[in-house]
Amino acid sequence: MTSLEELAAGVRAGRLDPVDLVEKALGRARETSALNAVVHLDADGARAAAARHDRRGPLAGVPVLVKEIIEVEGLPYRCGSAAMDELGRRDADVVRRLRAAGAIVLGLSHSHEFAYGCTGTSNRVGPCRNPHDPERMTGGSSSGAAAAVAAGVVPLAIGTDTAGSVRIPAALCGVAGFKPAYGTLPADGVFPLAQSLDHVGVLTATAADAAYALAALTASAPVAARTTPPRLGVVTSQGEYDAEVSEAWSAALVRLHQAGAATEPVELPDWATTNQIAIDLQGPEAVANHAGRTTTLYQPDVRLRLTEAAEVPAWRYVQARRDTEVVRAQVGKLLAQYDAIVLPTVPLVAPPLSAVADPAASIALRIQLMRNTRLANLTGFPALTVPLPARNLPVGLQVIASDNERAAATALWLTSHLTP
Repeated sequence: MTSLEELAAGVRAGRLDPVDLVEKALGRARETSALNAVVHLDADGARAAAARHDRRGPLAGVPVLVKEIIEVEGLPYRCGSAAMDELGRRDADVVRRLRAAGAIVLGLSHSHEFAYGCTGTSNRVGPCRNPHDPERMTGGSSSGAAAAVAAGVVPLAIGTDTAGSVRIPAALCGVAGFKPAYGTLPADGVFPLAQSLDHVGVLTATAADAAYALAALTASAPVAARTTPPRLGVVTSQGEYDAEVSEAWSAALVRLHQAGAATEPVELPDWATTNQIAIDLQGPEAVANHAGRTTTLYQPDVRLRLTEAAEVPAWRYVQARRDTEVVRAQVGKLLAQYDAIVLPTVPLVAPPLSAVADPAASIALRIQLMRNTRLANLTGFPALTVPLPARNLPVGLQVIASDNERAAATALWLTSHLTP
């Protein structure tokens, strides 16, 4: 597999032609169109950008997809909703950074409507399908980003993450997803879900590519893998995992221990409490962001979520903001004792698309999908998911650390010892 760094170096050196890279990506997008991962292909724009490319930048000539809730000048700006049909008037800040780094925007990737869902099933064009089994969901809300990277359409996609929306689909589709620390990548030009929790992140095939992409977008030096085994806090308080996840997780811990990692059991703050704090933050902010919009054309699950969110009283929102600082301090104190905390990214493998047919079952499923990811949004600490060796469907391991560099360096060390 050619890495992002190798692709860009090949373009800069003249060994690779951006036009060829774009044509290959466009062809692969057409071949995998049944997945619904790409909601808009800007073939003419991408070809024109490739033809005039100056072969410079850390992402020189790399085709990328941008999540459809992120504004791209001249491209449809619909956020996955039948209720919105606009054209992007300008590039979001992160898109400007992509272009400045030499990347070529291929088009837009599927999002759960307005990013308000973690299954990737609610969108004006229908659900996004998992490349490993098209009858299964990708997770969301950065559904198309994960599916497109997993299917080999692009080596890099940009997503957003409010409660796990980069990491959940990355884990279920078998790719890497990096939600850096809060504010690392600018959210200007991104349709907001909840500004207190929204993060912009990257999805790639590997942890090394994710670390490289983040460095390129922040004009910083790429992070190298640790040279010594890390000290890891292994989370023990997050409930049960399904059989496939449990098997892959247990095998990974054995391999990491054999490679020299120091592992100690740790407990995170009570999940029910932190989840409620996050809900009390997210809901009112989401309602405010949709105030004045006609919701009759919204997907039923998104409309219901907004209705429920409108019932959160103001005092709970204010209290949640205070409680967030307490939880952030608790988690920060815990992270200071370890190079990283690790746990399965999602407690289950990709569920069938039919799992959302029953409303009650859908609520329980959403709780499961977000169980291990939401805390990193509430606290703002960086979290990176990497694929674990698994028997059948993909399984992800999540790395949470005190800063971006430590998260990336630890994830790189882990993957070097987990790869068969």
